[in-house]
Amino acid sequence: MVGEKKKESVLAGFKAFLMRGNVVDLAVAVVIGAAFTNIVNSIVKGIISPLVGAIGTKSLDVYTSCLKGPCGIDAKGDPIGVNILWGSVLNAALTFLITAAVVYFLMVLPMAKYLARQEARRKAKEGVKETMEITELEVLKEIRDALVAQRGSNGGNGQAPGARDAF
Repeated sequence: MVGEKKKESVLAGFKAFLMRGNVVDLAVAVVIGAAFTNIVNSIVKGIISPLVGAIGTKSLDVYTSCLKGPCGIDAKGDPIGVNILWGSVLNAALTFLITAAVVYFLMVLPMAKYLARQEARRKAKEGVKETMEITELEVLKEIRDALVAQRGSNGGNGQAPGARDAF
């Protein structure tokens, strides 16, 4: 019995953990990020690499420096010597910059503008509501002041102006 209760509480806790909003949001972000990586890789391979190829070579991966010679590739295709593959690092850096630029200009910037517009609309609505509340309050104060003034002009007898004594 104790084992079943503990098992149920563990499963209930696990279910509660999975149903929290941030876990689901994180899972969605990972899936979208993986799909977005494919888009960025396609942009790099289809657009950036040909542009770089127009200037130099089609692939940045071929750019290397020999740290300890003799450098090259043997008959089996294995590297000889110690090569620094700075072309691969440059390619990864370009891919990162392109990814960051695409994310910023196509996602972050438009979302920030959208949220700023929404906030401005919300503040404008609150300002109108606050102005209406202040205006209503001022009108009520004016009515109160007018009633007090009328009461004071009657000499404080509690009668409305123009009311006559019945005696």
